[in-house]
Amino acid sequence: MKQFEESMYQLIVETSTVLPADVRDAIRKAREQEDQGTRAALALSTIAGNIDSAETNVSPICQDTGMPTFVIHTPVGVNQLEIKKHIKHAIQRATADGKLRPNSVDSLTGANSGDNLGAGTPVFHFEQWEEDQIEVKLILKGGGCENKNIQYSLPMELEGLGKAGRDLDGIRKCIMHAVYQAQGQGCSAGFIGVGIGGDRTSGYELAKQQLFREVDDVNPNEDLRKLEEYVMEHANQLGIGTMGFGGQATLLGCKVGVMNRLPASFFVSVAYNCWAFRRMGVLVDPQTGEISKWQYKRGKGNAMAAADEAAKEEKQPEKRREVVLQAPITEEQIRDLRVGDVVVINGLMHTGRDALHKYLMDHDAPVDLNGHVIYHCGPVMMKDEHGEYHVKAAGPTTSIREEPYQGDIMKKFGIRAVIGKGGMGAKTLKALQEHGGVYLNAIGGAAQYYAQTIKKVEGVHFLEFGIPEAMWHLQVEGFAAIVTMDSHGNSLHADVDKDSLEKLAEFKEPVFA
Repeated sequence: MKQFEESMYQLIVETSTVLPADVRDAIRKAREQEDQGTRAALALSTIAGNIDSAETNVSPICQDTGMPTFVIHTPVGVNQLEIKKHIKHAIQRATADGKLRPNSVDSLTGANSGDNLGAGTPVFHFEQWEEDQIEVKLILKGGGCENKNIQYSLPMELEGLGKAGRDLDGIRKCIMHAVYQAQGQGCSAGFIGVGIGGDRTSGYELAKQQLFREVDDVNPNEDLRKLEEYVMEHANQLGIGTMGFGGQATLLGCKVGVMNRLPASFFVSVAYNCWAFRRMGVLVDPQTGEISKWQYKRGKGNAMAAADEAAKEEKQPEKRREVVLQAPITEEQIRDLRVGDVVVINGLMHTGRDALHKYLMDHDAPVDLNGHVIYHCGPVMMKDEHGEYHVKAAGPTTSIREEPYQGDIMKKFGIRAVIGKGGMGAKTLKALQEHGGVYLNAIGGAAQYYAQTIKKVEGVHFLEFGIPEAMWHLQVEGFAAIVTMDSHGNSLHADVDKDSLEKLAEFKEPVFA
């Protein structure tokens, strides 16, 4: 199979940079349904442009290229060890070429392998089948949406929905609750795969298997078909919306599978996937290793941006206050901002994620952060022949992980603005009030959109943490985000959570007999 490694490289690059046609269609429909002039409409417009830019630039749609997970069907007699070896080589090459972010981290030492290889990385699921070709499917599921996976053990009490029993109605409640709890932290509007039954491990695996189904397929099980249709109709009535900004589109796809269980156990496992739903598949000739067929229709061209422009022409968006800020930023400038303002940042910005926040709690910062901006981001970086770094992808990561640290670090170093996605909690909100700070929500997954605003990498500290966790110093121009938590105690995230919980309670009564 001389061409197999090259075929796997093509599969990885395509999965990372091009959304399949069924996913694009779902996003396009959401864009058409959303009210013009809203924060959600603005987010979907950015997403549409980002999808087209990623394809044009052959660069990652989202900087978090996740844990590469391969599902492989082989004819009897095919050497699976050779397949693993070639895929690992292709993974290393794609990482070196900036198509994948180095995401394999030693769980004990925190060291990043740098090439996406390590114990358990990538993930392989092999099965034999009676076909004469090799099928390889790949999903790249980022950490933000992976963290919003959830597993329920029935019977149980669910917030807003009451008792969920061991029946179809209890399952319905679990799925609705799973959508609610994801909010904007999983980069909604999203897709969910649901696994009913099994044990804790096989249930999650079944849920993830559902994500390989096409968005518009029909479940052959009549009960599950009705369940999927119910969830799609009613989850979008929760009002969570794109990025958790509120709006019409919260869920873009729901697929449910079922397997037998133990008498004592009844698990409902939900795998949440963001709008950047990166999964592809190929059939490969076992003799030559060449791709004979792509398993999903590949979405090509600039149809996303074209559809977005058409929507804008139908109805002009409402005017929204736009404020341009240049770091260092004063407390007076921050106190003038309110939830809903669009902030455009020019000048210097610093990235910081989990490792840096933990470090800064007990150490001094390597640069002056007074009046400056911290961006929750783990970019994809490439070094040129002159030793200079260039940004290949740079969208926000989920901010809530920094909740234990953020307020203290802002006060300690005089940081005035934090950028991320999904919002933060009460501790940070209180610190914003006391210190004079603001939280800005960038559009999750829009890694190409934000990479284009980064004009130069000024430097880097803590490369020993790994590229995603290092502290990058970036010169930006026209970096736009929305104020969702201000210095006056207002939080859009808390408001949407409260409203969606109230709406969730409307689905408490039984539906399926």
